Formats: sequence, structure tokens, C-alpha cells
Amino acid sequence: MTSPLTTPTSDGRWTPRLWGTLLVLCAAMFLDALDVSMVGVALPSIGADLGLSTSTLQWIVSGYILGYGGLLLLGGRTADLLGRRQVFLVALGVFALASLLGGLVDSGPLLIASRFIKGLSAAFTAPAGLSIITTTFPEGPLRNRALSIYTTCAATGFSMGLVLSGLLTEASWRLTMLLPAPIALLALIAGLKLLPRSDREKDHNGYDIPGAVLGTASMLLLVFTVVQAPEVGWGSARTLLSFLAVAVLLTVFVAVERRSPGPLIRLGVLRSGSQIRAQLGAMAFFGSYVGFQFLVTLYMQSLLGWSALHTALAFLPAGALVALSSTKVGSLVDRFGTQRLIAAGFALMTVGYALFLRVDLDPVYAAVILPSMLLIGAACALVFPSLNIQATNGVEDHEQGMVSGLLNTSVQVGGAIFLAVVTAVVTAGAPENATPQAVLDSYRPGLVVVTGVAVAGLLITLTGLRTRRPQRSVVVAKSTVREAERVAVRD
Repeated sequence: MTSPLTTPTSDGRWTPRLWGTLLVLCAAMFLDALDVSMVGVALPSIGADLGLSTSTLQWIVSGYILGYGGLLLLGGRTADLLGRRQVFLVALGVFALASLLGGLVDSGPLLIASRFIKGLSAAFTAPAGLSIITTTFPEGPLRNRALSIYTTCAATGFSMGLVLSGLLTEASWRLTMLLPAPIALLALIAGLKLLPRSDREKDHNGYDIPGAVLGTASMLLLVFTVVQAPEVGWGSARTLLSFLAVAVLLTVFVAVERRSPGPLIRLGVLRSGSQIRAQLGAMAFFGSYVGFQFLVTLYMQSLLGWSALHTALAFLPAGALVALSSTKVGSLVDRFGTQRLIAAGFALMTVGYALFLRVDLDPVYAAVILPSMLLIGAACALVFPSLNIQATNGVEDHEQGMVSGLLNTSVQVGGAIFLAVVTAVVTAGAPENATPQAVLDSYRPGLVVVTGVAVAGLLITLTGLRTRRPQRSVVVAKSTVREAERVAVRD
């Protein structure tokens, strides 16, 4: 039964209850992105305060990535089996506690442990939150609009994190760790009231414990190997044996999933060309952007001598463009389809990366750097929401968590792999005691790799384009909107 607060207006607009549901989910996604971007600027202060070596500092970042990327598959399927609302709220509570712990500890190992726990909790909130959206908002214009706003919050959180970290670290690095705690707590309180109740998957064939163990182990080992490869060497025995172990684990995992009556991942989902393109596109999209941001941050701070805040403000136009476009992307998807928007986004991204190759040691921001930032911002606005829509369209409600976990895994694994590759390329070309120009020249091959990854994403997307223009989506009827409202308030 709907209440006056959830009855749609005569023109089909969302009620306060639906907006509240979406804003709670957006808050969690915002926090995930905020947390990732804030910690990088604080690392030097953390190292000085806690007396940590460079290799230990790396694990403050890598610990989060390991927990997040390694457990997303398990998190997505758990949301389907145990209930999306329940999994989301419990994981959000753990995230808040881990944030509080991270801001209070005085030990490097404890700080790393808190970061791993935060990554682990995000591995459950991210797929659960996305699947709540896709099961609350019906497929079509209503869902497209919701997902465009949801994914925009991720980009906004990432951009704001860069700026906030520069400001907060000036006072204390602990503030960058503590800031997410009260936001997560407020989102948890609001979620207890606003999030729709979700049933556990009915008639499932038990829990795929072997698949969960193998899938989690293979993802953890893959992320760990990629993160460590630049330090221990890509050709070292340790790295090669780790990759071999990953291949063995994944082979066994696939064999188990094919025979399991209730698999962690139903492999039939990956028979869809649209799904495969979405997963590969997500890897290329995030992998290229993370590599680009890494190089540009080094260029601005190490070579140009810019402050952390100055560097964050240089990235801000891209984030601002994404935020301002949030209400438009859904209607563009309705009109042109996800595949065309993803292709257009990858094309803009490729041009933006290529233009950055022009930089020198005395750049004019407005003429040299700003055009790249605007093109990349426009690309992110088009690609990220479209990938989420494409991956979740046509999937049954009881598998939305699984697909959401798979998509987020592709994003994180792509980021880890391509960042490690870019790091290796730059390190290999960096001479000792080099001049600033020589250092800049060592960055250019890394930028070429980043551009090449974006080109690969474009080519993958183009394979899905058809000569016939897709039909425009039919506007959702008022009855469909009311059905979404009923789902949002269902007890």
C-alpha cells in the first residue's frame, strides 16, 4: 500500500520516498569514491607521523583495493541470497566503524587492517546498492535516470575527495580517515527507514561454498599479485608463480561453477555479447583513467611543484562536468542507447589523453591541460552510467546482485592491472638522477599506454554497434512508476 508521501504526482515525478531511497544509495557510492581519492594525498603525513616506510605506506592504499576487488563477487551473490537491504546496511555499519578505527589508531598495521576492512565492507555495499536500484526502478527511462544520478555521485565523490584531502591534511591526516564515519552513520540511520525491504532469493539451490572460496581466493590473489608486481618485478619467480596459481584457481572455479546447482556466477550470463562488452569496457574505462590520474598527479606535484590542493583543483573541471550532467545522461540513453554513448565517450577519452601528450615543463593550464580535463569529464559522464545500465539491463531481479558484483570487479581489476602496467612502463624508462625534462619524457610512454587502453575500449564497443539506429525507449507509464513506488515502501 502506498502512502501520500509515496504517491506519484500527476506527471509521474518521483515522490520524496523514492528520492530518499536513491539518496541513501548514492551516499554509500559517494563514500566509496571519496575514501579512495582522499587517502593518497594524506600518505606523506601518515608516514611521517607513524614512522612508516614507503613500502608500508603502499599497503594503506593496496589494503583497501585488496579487500574491495577481492570480495566483490562474493558480495554481489551474498546480496541476492541473504537480502540486499540487510547486506547493504550491515556492510555500511562496518564501513562506519572501520573509518572511526582508521582515524584513531597509532599503528601502521592497525591502519592497514582498518583499510582492508573498509574495502571488504565496500565490496558488499557497492553491488548491494546497485542491485537495490535495479530492482526498485523498472528497466527503461526510470532506471536509466536513477543510474545516471547514482554513478554521477561516484565521480563527484572522487573529485571532492581530491579537494577535501588537500584541505583536511593541512590540519591532520586523521580527519581524512574520520570524515566518512559520520556520513556513513547518517546514511545508515536514513537507510533503516527508507530502503525497501528485500526478500532473500527463493528456491535457490543452496550456497555455493566451493565457488565462493575459489572465486574469492582467485580475485584476492590476482589483485595482490598485480599490486606487488611493480615492486618485486613482473618477471620474477614470485610474480610468475602467483599468476600461474591465479590461472589454476580460475580454471577450477569455472569447472565448479559449471556443475554447481546454485553457482556464485552463472556463466550463462557471460554468453551475452552486450554483457561481455560492458565488463571489458569497464576494465578499459577505469584502468585508463586511474593510470592517467597517477601520471598527471606525479607530473603536477613532482615536476611542476604544485601543491596537493592546486593539483586537486586542476582535476576539478572534469568532476564538475560529470556532476552537472547527471540529469541528462538518462534521457540520452533513452534516445541513443548505451552502446553509442559508450563509443562516443571512449572517443572523447582517447582524444583527451592524446592531447595531454603536448604538456611541457611550463604549461598554460587553460590552453594545454583544461581541454583534456573537459574531454575526459564529458567521457566519464557518458561512459560510466551507460556501462552500469548496459550490464544490468535484461537481467532477472534475483541475479542483479551477481551482475553488479561482476561489473564492480571488472572496474577494480581493470584499475589494478593497468595502473600496475603504467607504473612499470614509467619506472623502466626513468633514468637515475635525471633532469626534469628526462623525467617528463619517461612519463610519455605511460600516457601512450593509457591512450592505447582507451582505444581498445573504443574498439570493443564498436563491435556492438549496429547499422540500424535503436528505437527510442517508450516513456514509462504512470502505472509503472507506481509499481516502483510500491517496491520502495514494501514491508
